[in-house]
Amino acid sequence: MALELQDVSLLVEEQSYLNNISLKFEAGSFNVLLGRTLAGKTSLLRVLAGLDKPSSGKVLFNHQDVTGVAVQKRGLSMVYQQFINYPHLTVWENIASPLQLAKVSATEITRRVKQTAEMLHIGEYLQRLPLELSGGQQQRCAMARALVKDAGIVLFDEPLVNLDYKLREELRSELKALFKTRETIAIYATTEAHEALALGGTTTLLHQGNVLQTGGAQQQFAKPINLHAADLYNEPPLNVFSARVNDGILQIQTPINLANTEHLANLPNGQYQFAIRPNHISLQANNVANNAASIALKSKIDLAEISASETYLHVKTSVDSKQINLTWVVHILSIMSFVTGSEIDIFLPLEDLFVFDLESKAIRWPDTHTVSAL
Repeated sequence: MALELQDVSLLVEEQSYLNNISLKFEAGSFNVLLGRTLAGKTSLLRVLAGLDKPSSGKVLFNHQDVTGVAVQKRGLSMVYQQFINYPHLTVWENIASPLQLAKVSATEITRRVKQTAEMLHIGEYLQRLPLELSGGQQQRCAMARALVKDAGIVLFDEPLVNLDYKLREELRSELKALFKTRETIAIYATTEAHEALALGGTTTLLHQGNVLQTGGAQQQFAKPINLHAADLYNEPPLNVFSARVNDGILQIQTPINLANTEHLANLPNGQYQFAIRPNHISLQANNVANNAASIALKSKIDLAEISASETYLHVKTSVDSKQINLTWVVHILSIMSFVTGSEIDIFLPLEDLFVFDLESKAIRWPDTHTVSAL
């Protein structure tokens, strides 16, 4: 069993939503679509579901062309962001409703409703109405109704986005375990990189209706194919700056020799885009990992934002030779106070620099990146 997209494009009123997408999802696979808002995730799910017909290309299921087949005949289930339940029906009746429509026997309905409810930890709430449940329980009810059909394909459109952090972590873990024992094709859309990393499976990165990269999330985190792909794994975004390399020397405020940094050594002369994650910038030279060489930049504080137990420091660096300013976001894993307008030194470890060409294609990656650094 496999689900396949062949050169699928979607054009609505001359606006392109999907551009020549070819993907294949195998039986028993858990697949993640990762992209910002308006990247094309929901459009792709709707085409897979049969809710929208592509402008060009084909959708194949088990090698059969189902491009024009109605959603009711595709044997799939879909879970949305919203808690979509029938408010006048009990949890039991909500979960049983697709089986009743399919004219499944009463005995089989009872067995499958109980089994699915227990699997999602809502067995004790079967006689309640959805509005008598918490948000997490309501979403479990919606998931149960989708899963009870035992469909060959289950589509998830950011199903946990409206839940609090603890519930999201709990349900994400349950989903991951649940699909380990099924032959179902699961496709899960999200805007959040840490969800893709936590769920595992195969991740497809989407940007403006295009597929950027497909593979393991950890591999993409360590070796993004381009600047857009790298940025999807960062919130706040990567710090990006342009600089020239001449004979192994990078010039920003002062000359920096790249020869002793393995992945930066032997960079051909030319102009490049460099990038570094906000949490890899340090405020002290001796905090740079393994005493690695770093770029020291005299900067000025624009803004300090405290969020929970973290601080986001916005700073600006003057580059006098070109009369320009570089701006940076520094992610500090503690609460710290700073005076706006005061001067500060920041340190960019060379070992943590990504290198991209001027078309934003990645050409060198750090050797030390791990998922724990996200």
